[in-house]
Amino acid sequence: MIRRRNFLKRLSAGAAAVSAFTSRSLAKSTTKPIVVSTWEHGIDANAASWKILERGGKALDAVEAGVRITEAEDNLSVGYGGLPDRDGHVTLDACIMDENGECGAVAFLEVIKHPISVARAVMEKTPHVMMVGDGALQFALDQGFKQENLLTERAEKAWIDWMEESEYKPIFNVEIQDTFGMVALDSDGNQSGACTTSGLAYKMHGRVGDSPIIGAGLYVDNEVGAATATGMGEAVIKVCGAHLIVELMRQGNSPQQACEKAVRRISKQKNAKDIQIGFLAISKQGEIGAYSLHPGFNFAQYAEGTNQMKDVESFYS
Repeated sequence: MIRRRNFLKRLSAGAAAVSAFTSRSLAKSTTKPIVVSTWEHGIDANAASWKILERGGKALDAVEAGVRITEAEDNLSVGYGGLPDRDGHVTLDACIMDENGECGAVAFLEVIKHPISVARAVMEKTPHVMMVGDGALQFALDQGFKQENLLTERAEKAWIDWMEESEYKPIFNVEIQDTFGMVALDSDGNQSGACTTSGLAYKMHGRVGDSPIIGAGLYVDNEVGAATATGMGEAVIKVCGAHLIVELMRQGNSPQQACEKAVRRISKQKNAKDIQIGFLAISKQGEIGAYSLHPGFNFAQYAEGTNQMKDVESFYS
């Protein structure tokens, strides 16, 4: 996980500026292109996406390129260096969706650093939407992806320390940064999105959350908008979170209103006070919405030449 002190170091180098993003001041339409992504990881990821978007590139290429940056960072969060499950396996999930409604996903994938690119290959080179486990790995190898050990010394030490008590309890705004979502609007007005994760740290072996599930962790409807989720995947799956937000936008809600309504629906779940959920959405017109169940969620936004972090209001204050 990228700690706040490291993020502030980036700020001092002029990488980004922090500003408030609240439900009382809804984001107005932003000149396209635009890319938004969850958490502080998004600053570097957005920068990679922007290189494609600013020269008129496709949103699909931009989100894949951005997500790959986070997957390659040794940050105890996503992809390489992600915290393992309780048996010591780093298992990865990812999905991607383009402006035509085409999508691909992988789940329970090991030893491949960039699951987002495997997900895109599933979308473009197979008749399927999702591949999992050994089948997904074999497909990745057949496509030329290389096997790599993703369990770093730092992550392995954290796992060994955890095994002393073997207590599983999610930590707000720390562990949930294991999910990284990104949605973009390109110069042609088309949208795409990507979502990737190493899942909850020390999860049961075989557990898969919302991140690779189209309609839960990510959804794109090029007529309306796109949304992505972070947090406790089980809670997001139960409300089909990303799809719910896009459909609320279709009904006339702004992205902000849609995110807030989705969070309120999750707040009715029995364990809502013990988990964190964050939603991020962008409309076809470039309006942005973001809202979380508890304080602490933030996102990165790159638009009009500026890459900056924005804090988000929450249901529980």
